[in-house]
Amino acid sequence: MAMSSTRMSSFSSTSHSEARPARTRARRLRVGALCATVALTGSLVAACGSDAESTSDADAVSVSDQWVKAARSGMTAAFGTLTNSSDHDIRVVSAHSDAAQTTEMHEVVDNGGGGTTMRRKDGGFVIPADGSLTLTPGGEHFMLMAIPTPITTGRSVAVTMRFADGSTRRFDALARDFDGNQENYAPGHDGGHR
Repeated sequence: MAMSSTRMSSFSSTSHSEARPARTRARRLRVGALCATVALTGSLVAACGSDAESTSDADAVSVSDQWVKAARSGMTAAFGTLTNSSDHDIRVVSAHSDAAQTTEMHEVVDNGGGGTTMRRKDGGFVIPADGSLTLTPGGEHFMLMAIPTPITTGRSVAVTMRFADGSTRRFDALARDFDGNQENYAPGHDGGHR
């Protein structure tokens, strides 16, 4: 019986030691397969989502023919063409320029008396899908108000637009002389704007 018990014990430990590497190998293969599956799934999700997630409104908008009216003091305006290459309308909700204390989006409208009035554009600018919006004197434009230093001809002025999705696009506009479109400004049109 003692011998049989020794044999049993020796047989037992042999079979345990042979079974352990087989179980360890199988476990390693399962873990490796699981890791490969997780990595592949993550790559596929990233690849599928990357186009939709990385394309912001700012990525779809380009600016061309941009310029700003030279001015010694007070206010001036920035103009240009905003082009939208996406398949959906894009809204510009605000703008900023270090060349002015305040930057607003304005439009020029008929004042009912044969003239025109410049006022803040409610809701911002909409750039149509696969289209463009031209900012012009006498039309929609970025208004740079309370300029602290003169904007002289040839000076470059940076303007940053913020879109409805929170993304931003900066463009530089070269200052040039322009005497046209001396509109009247109607502050307060938007319910208290000053």
